[in-house]
Formats: sequence, structure tokens, C-alpha cells
Amino acid sequence: MWDLLLRGGRVVDPASGLDAVADVAVRGGRIAEVRRHGAGSGPAPAADAAAEVVDADGRLVTPGLVDMHTHVWHGATYWGVDPDPVAWRTGVTTWVDAGSAGAYSMDGLRRFAAEPARVRVHALINVSALGLVAETGEHHALDNLDIDTAAAVAARHGDFVRGVKARIDARTVGRHGLEPLHRAAALARRLERPLMVHVGYGPPTIADIAPVLAEGDILTHCASGCPSDLVSGGRLTDPARRALDAGAVFDLGHGSGALAFDVLETEVAEGVRPTASSDLHARSVHGPAFDLPTVMAKLTAAGVGLSEAVAAATVRPARALGLDAGTLAPGAAADIAVFDLEEGRFPVVDVHGTVRDAPVRLTNTATYVGGRPLPPCAAEPPAPWVPLSPAQSGAENERVRRTRSAVRRLERPEDFDEPFPRDGA
Repeated sequence: MWDLLLRGGRVVDPASGLDAVADVAVRGGRIAEVRRHGAGSGPAPAADAAAEVVDADGRLVTPGLVDMHTHVWHGATYWGVDPDPVAWRTGVTTWVDAGSAGAYSMDGLRRFAAEPARVRVHALINVSALGLVAETGEHHALDNLDIDTAAAVAARHGDFVRGVKARIDARTVGRHGLEPLHRAAALARRLERPLMVHVGYGPPTIADIAPVLAEGDILTHCASGCPSDLVSGGRLTDPARRALDAGAVFDLGHGSGALAFDVLETEVAEGVRPTASSDLHARSVHGPAFDLPTVMAKLTAAGVGLSEAVAAATVRPARALGLDAGTLAPGAAADIAVFDLEEGRFPVVDVHGTVRDAPVRLTNTATYVGGRPLPPCAAEPPAPWVPLSPAQSGAENERVRRTRSAVRRLERPEDFDEPFPRDGA
């Protein structure tokens, strides 16, 4: 009857308003049915109702996670990482590359990084044709910010390009101030796609940036401690409030330097409900971001409920970028994440070393794209320009060891007595 049946998990699908014990059935790479347990739901499917039956009792089942701020142009940019070695152990099935490629390299990003990936990859085009080939400085020469060229390239790639990205901070814009932002906004309006603006140390400040943002534009690094005028005195500043009230999407974009718990807690108390993106890149993948489930746990440490944290990493980023993702509704692509869900007190840290206790810990146990499980695979060694502390090096070596063990168990399960492990680190 079905290709795959996940039985008896706690299914949290905010797009459908579902948080209940249920069975999820897959046929032909799409969700065929989600059947709640309990009175009036009919008999449970028989054990032979599917080609593969997975017991999800006691586990959390969600739509495949949607990370709207990542960098996956690996092997060609300063920041890029291969998504596959992270995806299989984290539940992230849709990755949006946020500006790694501009007009000069969008073809390469698509051909050599997105299309070979086992996960779904989309892109935001950088307003600078250079993209993020270097650590910073892509806006220093305005000749590279040609919106006519960028618009032509984006049009050629159609729905692969979901918006525009611009890094607006003192290091990146140099002497050009707000001009790169105005060009990025003009490009976004021409494409009729959202603009994602990276904020950091100013100038420009939030007061400069906020008036340029239109409804649906995205302010990423929204809980960073770098901008001096995001929050003040336990409140959102007036410029930040105006951006929020105008319909801007506040996005975490954790990365290696853009999450401060005091800023996030102030924003949550002020009614901000940020999307939960990782800004995963060659440095943040080794900490403090690590992966999207870790970022979700940090959201719960700031007072956001679990269902809301799931929404922040599924349906809300999908809707922000117009993606066909982030739901388990019948007919949707069968992108599914399964987690061990532990409740308790789990220390998590922001980029400044401040510690909070998260009430939950999510450890991914299976990730499905189009109804097929992602197999384990190991990442390439860190690039020479990525500095790792001794603790990070030790953690990376241990992760590689466990991943290789998982691959061997998958290939020769008869050699192992213990159950197949999944590395949720």
C-alpha cells in the first residue's frame, strides 16, 4: 500500500496544526497520509501495509528542516561546506545558500554544489558578482555590483534563486556606505524576491538599514550583539521595531559570531519570533552553531516553545522564501526528520560563551528526502584557513570516527552486534 510507514511518533507539523501521536505514510516520494492515533482515527495500519515500516514510538517526527541561511559553495569560496555530511545526521533537507554566489559564479554553485547534493538546495544571489569567494570585501568595488547582470543571471536560473543577499557592515561596504544596500534592494524589487540583509558592526547601523527593508525582506543575524541599535534598555530600539512592524522577517543566522542570548531574550520578550537559521559555514560548523537542531535548542533556551521552534525551522522559512517544503501535508514531498527528544536541562552557549539551559535536546536518528533515507557520509577535513581549537579538533576527529563506523555498519551490519548508531553530534 505504501513505500514507507513511520508508526507511532510524536508528529509535530506546525504547517498543518498537528502535534499528536500519528503514523506518516509515504508513497512515490510524497506524503500519502498522516493518521492520528486515538478515538475516531480508525484502526492502525497493519505491519504489512508498507514495504518498510519504522517504529517511531517515543520519537519526534517533523517535516524535513529548512535552513534559510547556509553556505554550501564548497571548494570554491572561503565559507562553503558540503551539505550532505551534515544533513544525514541533522534532519535538514532543504538548504538555502545565502549569497555565496553572485552573477559570476551562480552557474558553478548550481552545477557543482547544488545539483550533486542529496538534499534540496536553493540560493540567494549576492548583489556583488564576486559572491563570497573571500572572507569579506565583496562590495569594495561598485563595478561588481551590476544589477542588470545579476538580474539576467537570476532570471536564467528561475526558481533556483529565491532572493537577494547583501552583507551590510563596515568591513564589507568599506567607503561605499549604503550604496550596496540600495543596489541590493533595487535588484530584489526587480526580481520580486525577498532581500536578505546581513547586519554586523556598523556603520551602517540598523537605523540606516531599516528604512530600506520592505515587507517580507529578511534581517539576518537579528540577535547579534554586534549592532549597537538592535536592542537597548531591555527593549527593541525604535528602528528595529519599525522594521518588525513593516513586516521584515527577523532571522537568527547564528553563524560563528551572531547570537547573543541577552539580545535574543529581549527580542522574544518583545514579541519577535525569529526564523531559526544556522548560517552554517566552514567555521561555524565546528561551533558554536554546529547545526540547525542545536540552534533550535538555543531558541527554546530563550523561552520559545518546542512547536514554535519547529515552525521556525520548517514552515516559516519555507513561506518566507516561497519554498515547497516544511510540511507533512498529504501530497507534499516526503522530506522527514526523526529525532530522539530528551527533556531536562541541557547547557547551550552563545557566541560570547554565555550559558543557558535548554529544556530539550534533539538528536537526529533518521533523515528522509523524497521518502529515502540519507546515508551516512563523512566531511572533508577543514580548510587550511579554518582555525580549530584543540577541543574542536578532538570533536571533529571523534565525529569522523563515528561516521566511518556508521558507514561500516550500514555496509556490513552482520559484523556488529549493537544497533546501528546515528551521530547526532
